[in-house]
This record gives sequence, structure tokens and C-alpha cells, in this order.
Amino acid sequence: MAISSSETLALPPLQARRGLQAPPWLPGMWLMAPTVLFLLVCFLYPVLHVMTLSVTAQTVDGANVDGWTLANYTRLFSVDLYLRILLRTLRIAALACVCCVVLAYPLALGIARGTPLMARLVTVAVVAPLLVNVVVRAYGWSAILSRNGALNQVIKGLGIADNPGQLLYTEWAVLIACVHVYLPFMVMPLAQAISRIDRSVEEAARIAGATRLQTFWRVVFPLSLPGLSVGVSLVFSLSAAAYVMPQILGGNFSPLLGTLIEQQIVSLSDWPFAAAIACLLIVVVLASNIVFLRFFNRRFARWTAGAR
Repeated sequence: MAISSSETLALPPLQARRGLQAPPWLPGMWLMAPTVLFLLVCFLYPVLHVMTLSVTAQTVDGANVDGWTLANYTRLFSVDLYLRILLRTLRIAALACVCCVVLAYPLALGIARGTPLMARLVTVAVVAPLLVNVVVRAYGWSAILSRNGALNQVIKGLGIADNPGQLLYTEWAVLIACVHVYLPFMVMPLAQAISRIDRSVEEAARIAGATRLQTFWRVVFPLSLPGLSVGVSLVFSLSAAAYVMPQILGGNFSPLLGTLIEQQIVSLSDWPFAAAIACLLIVVVLASNIVFLRFFNRRFARWTAGAR
């Protein structure tokens, strides 16, 4: 039977052609697959393994056996020493955030509002320490803060004190090192947020009669709060989980949770209890960040809108 030209050239219905095409979301899913796989293998699986290990039952000799128990968490919350270490960890992380905020604003303003040469110099000065290993920097601070270190030599030379004590192996030494190491993580988000502020807003405030300090407090600071929240979250999380600085500069006199985890694994081989401490650290850091961000959004959203 002969086929007419109209039947030969006829295209299939539009719905049938669409049915043969891949869904529009499928290419995006394939592009996301490596990242999702990486997060599953390198982040989610280790966290789930640590959580499982923290509730693993043990014999009296410390051998892992089948079964589940909450004895590690009961031990963690029933001993005052561990609670004091937890509070010390939160205190040093919070103080590191406050010190980084105070030091970061002048540096961020220099990057965002300074001349191109000044912006480049300040950026290099802030980022360059990241190229040096944190262990090297910690031992450098130990040489500065020891009894015969550079700091005490300067104090003696200026005649401030004849026999100053040492800051090494104290909470102050850990705090100074945390501020030095994690300051770039506060400066860079803050500089990015300030650079996005329209300069005409600041000029309008100056024309209205505001001083530089009033312009900063009423315009720049409220509008830079998104960058500040990112920096505070990063510095607090990194300081709370720090291990190298507390180990080298604090020693056994100012241990943090990271140091306690290392002692339980290396010295005592008590992996389930170390996993319980790690889970507590994860929960505390996440809860602190969630509470801070919720408070930040509720408290300062109206203030930020008013500054615009």
C-alpha cells in the first residue's frame, strides 16, 4: 500500500516527544552526584560511625562487645572534671570570637575601604599566616610566652616588672594562639560584607552630620552583620574543636575537649568514651551556632533594615 507524503513527514505528538526526553532536573542531579558522594563518604559516614561507637557496650576489661549502652554519656555528665573542661572549651571559644571581632573590623575596613595598595598589603598580612603550619605557629608562641621568652624580656627591658610570670601553659596562651590562627576566618567574610555596602549610604550619613564613629556604628556595623555572623560561626567552631594549640600551649594545665579526646584514644585506648566526647563536642557546637544565628536573625534584622 502506498504511503502518502503527509503520513511520512508527520511528527509524533508533542507529549510523546517530551516523554522520550530526560527530566530537566536529571543533568543537575548528575552534576551534584560527586559532591553528594564525597559528603556521604567523608562526612556523614564518619559522624555516624562515631555516634555508633559512642554507644557501644564494653566489658570490664574495656573490650567492645555486641549491644548498646549509654554508660559513656552517663560517665561524661557525672564527673565534674569533664564538665569543667567543657565550660573551659566554650569560654575560650567565646572569648576568641570577641577578640577576633575587635581586631577584625579595622583590618576589614582597611581591605574594603582603603586604597588599593593598602587593601593588598592588609590582605597579604592577614592571609600569609595561613601558609605556615599551625604546629610551627604554636611552637613560635611557646617561645614568645615562656618564662624566658621574648614577651618577658620586653617587660623586663621596659622596667614594668622584674620577675614577670609566664603565660605559657595557661588559658591565656591558648586564647592568644586561637585569636592569631583564626583571625583570617573573621576578617575575610567581614571585608566581603563591608565591600558590598553602598558607599552612598555612608556619604548620606556623613552629609546628615554623623561623625565617622556614628557612621560606623549606625550604618557600617548593622549592614555588615551577615559577614560578622559567618565569621563568628567559623571562629567559634574552629576554636572549640582546636587541638594543636591547647596541646602545645596549654599542656595538662588547660586541656580542652580536643585534648581530652586525644588522651582517651592515645593514652587509654578508650575509643567509645572518646567517641562520646566527640559527639558532645559536635552537639554543643551545632547548638551554639543555631542559638546564635536565631538570636542574630531576630535581634538584628530590624536594626539592619533601619540602616538601609
